[in-house]
Amino acid sequence: MLILSRRAGESLHIGDDIKITVFSIQGKQVKLGIDVPADTLVYREEVYLRIKDENTLAIQASNSDLLAAASIWQKRT
Repeated sequence: MLILSRRAGESLHIGDDIKITVFSIQGKQVKLGIDVPADTLVYREEVYLRIKDENTLAIQASNSDLLAAASIWQKRT
């Protein structure tokens, strides 16, 4: 992990398309502005982890549904 120090009003660039600017710092809270291409998804970590968990559950359900369907198909033939 890269750790950088920035003051309010300073920015950093990630590649050519992403710019992160520190807007303000108040106590333990930092306000960031993030410029990304329109087709880039940006999530807060807790939202990203929830999406990841839901996708994992969906894949597991899909696999068990597929196995159940295959079992029924084999019984019919």
